[in-house]
Amino acid sequence: MKAKELQDLIDFIAKSGLNKVNIETEEFKISVQREPSTKVVSSGVAMAAPAPAPAAPAPVAAPAPAPAAPSAPAAPAAEAAGGNYVPLKAPMIGTFYRSSSPDAPLFVQVGDLVEKGQVICIIEAMKLFNEIEAEHSGRIVKAMVENASPVEYDQPLFLIEPM
Repeated sequence: MKAKELQDLIDFIAKSGLNKVNIETEEFKISVQREPSTKVVSSGVAMAAPAPAPAAPAPVAAPAPAPAAPSAPAAPAAEAAGGNYVPLKAPMIGTFYRSSSPDAPLFVQVGDLVEKGQVICIIEAMKLFNEIEAEHSGRIVKAMVENASPVEYDQPLFLIEPM
């Protein structure tokens, strides 16, 4: 892994809000961990990693966990408000998008009926765009995340009222 690729990986992890990542291949093993209260990323590289790799991890700001925290308690609050809602949760970390491109229409709007298996959003992770499908048929009650926002694993994206 080249120093530029390593820096890109660390930048992605910093934006995603993860606190710890372990990656192991035949060529190298890397562990990136940061403390939530600090802004430093530490890295350990072993085996056939290039020499400049330990110098590549630089201090990285950690703004991503702050927006994610208010979203998680919102799902129980909405369910407690009298709805029999099922949250559609993020199956991965990445960047949440409500449409396939900035000028394309949204996949779904609040109030739309969705079928099980229907694509309702995209999560970009490691420069791959992953279509996220509805797990249940029903009506979209609420969008829990703003477009182009970072999301964490298992974070509620939409509330769906089952039909």
